[in-house]
Amino acid sequence: MFIIQGSSREGGNTEQLTERITQGIEVETVRLRDYKIMPIVDERHASEGFQAVEDDMNQIVEAMLNHDTLLLATPLYWYGMSGQMKLFIDRWSQCLRDDSLQFKERMQGKKVYVVIVGGPKAKLTALALVQQFKHICDFMGMTLEDYIIGRGTKPGEVLHDAEAIAEAHVLNTSWR
Repeated sequence: MFIIQGSSREGGNTEQLTERITQGIEVETVRLRDYKIMPIVDERHASEGFQAVEDDMNQIVEAMLNHDTLLLATPLYWYGMSGQMKLFIDRWSQCLRDDSLQFKERMQGKKVYVVIVGGPKAKLTALALVQQFKHICDFMGMTLEDYIIGRGTKPGEVLHDAEAIAEAHVLNTSWR
């Protein structure tokens, strides 16, 4: 399983809930905050197409392509995904145009799980983000298998969200 961690805070609620979900499971984790990912420059219609970008995106994508199961984890920021996660997914547009990656073909069939942690009303306000991830999965030929929305603002609060912790346990047990 490949975890793409979109949190800007080390050890924050999103990471804590993700660790509960994947406890005892073999995973490879990428914390996007530890990598340099440049914003997309839309060159889809330029005669020479997308130009190479000097950042860490290809390294992350190559690692991701080697896994059949992805877990996308992000705090809920202004009812959407974190900036780090948004940069990463926006750059998929460039990956789609890179014939050497065969990106869409290699992403098809991957199973995707989503973890979102937000404030007290996250169970409702994060649903639009779940829908956005569902559309992304549909476009790429992946399946959104499941999602967990946790509540927590201050570090550690998500561990007191009994519903999210129970869902994490059920998901973890299903993977064993």
